[in-house]
Amino acid sequence: MDNDLLTALLVGVPSLFAIATAAVLIVRRRPPGPTSTDADRPASGTTVTEPRPAAPETAAPTTAEPAAAEVEGVPDLEAAPPLEVPAPATGRLARLRDRLSRSGSPLGARLLQVLSRDHLTEDDWDELEETLLLADVGAGPSGELIDALRTQVRVQGVKDPAQVRAMLREQLLALVDPTLDRSLATEPTRHDEAGATTTVPAVVLVVGVNGTGKTTTVGKLARVLVAEGRTVVLGAADTFRAAAADQLETWGSRVGVPTVRSDRDSADPAAVAFDAVRTGVRDGVDVVLVDTAGRLQNKAGLMDELGKITRVITREAPLSEVLLVLDATTGQNGLNQARVFAEVAGVTGIVLTKLDGTAKGGIVVAVQRELGVPVKLVGLGEGPDDLAPFDPEEFVDGLLGD
Repeated sequence: MDNDLLTALLVGVPSLFAIATAAVLIVRRRPPGPTSTDADRPASGTTVTEPRPAAPETAAPTTAEPAAAEVEGVPDLEAAPPLEVPAPATGRLARLRDRLSRSGSPLGARLLQVLSRDHLTEDDWDELEETLLLADVGAGPSGELIDALRTQVRVQGVKDPAQVRAMLREQLLALVDPTLDRSLATEPTRHDEAGATTTVPAVVLVVGVNGTGKTTTVGKLARVLVAEGRTVVLGAADTFRAAAADQLETWGSRVGVPTVRSDRDSADPAAVAFDAVRTGVRDGVDVVLVDTAGRLQNKAGLMDELGKITRVITREAPLSEVLLVLDATTGQNGLNQARVFAEVAGVTGIVLTKLDGTAKGGIVVAVQRELGVPVKLVGLGEGPDDLAPFDPEEFVDGLLGD
């Protein structure tokens, strides 16, 4: 027994000493973090998750002590990937136009196939209207476009397919309506009170049903704003989906944007939204983006929840935008749910995701007509920078393969 005890001591003590030495080195390398006071801590049990600083490209050599990464078996816990640099938002929709032109838009291809015929019969006009309906343009707008096009062709006596095609472009562009204001209200406002200037960030509330890509859209929109040189705070007010806050925090950390999230599950979404806006006001950022839950159990419950969030947020700063995220591939079926959100949330703009599913491109016309608000942003794919400001002319030209 004595020999066994002596052997254990001889083997175990050096191992424990090596582990303790590595731990001390790691602790010594960690820079002191900022201290927080009760006054700085959010009252609703939320935390502000700051992104980790980017790792420097080169590290200065040191002889004072070895780095933790140099100790065998101990990883460099402080290393962090460099921050990503988002691509500029300008010109992104041109990529969609090129993509549609190369692949052949199902909507544009069918329309142009009919219009290229030497003589348009009644059946041809019916086929054109059917094509528009299948593309989710909607019954009303489809009928209006066909009637206007038929009148132009008959009155002007046009027979050249190229001229008819130009008329179709003109009518489609009119339906998409290039006169609508599609700019995002993301400019902070500044107030002068008692000789002091305070900055109030623009607050953008993002709403929509589950499965439309709402949280992803918030993350991509943060990248758009960072590319424009804006400072941003994210608010993870979707507290009913466990992974939503983690997902949003990951999006923010990639571009150096902090996320305000709850410390516990099923926290009050309004409290998280309030703390996000308060953090933005305190830090003087340009924009606060608030992600919300996508539940649509009933209109009354939705109205109560979104109404409370809106009331609480506006105690700190006015709402600049309420963006409704819609999946372009859901077509007319998604419009009923969209109407509910538009009624209860005061929607100011639409974000259409999955617009690269080009067969349903007509939903742009239908959603603007039904909800009375413009499409402001479109999702073009799954890439981190595949969110673009909507440009009516680029979109129509992409559909027609111009």
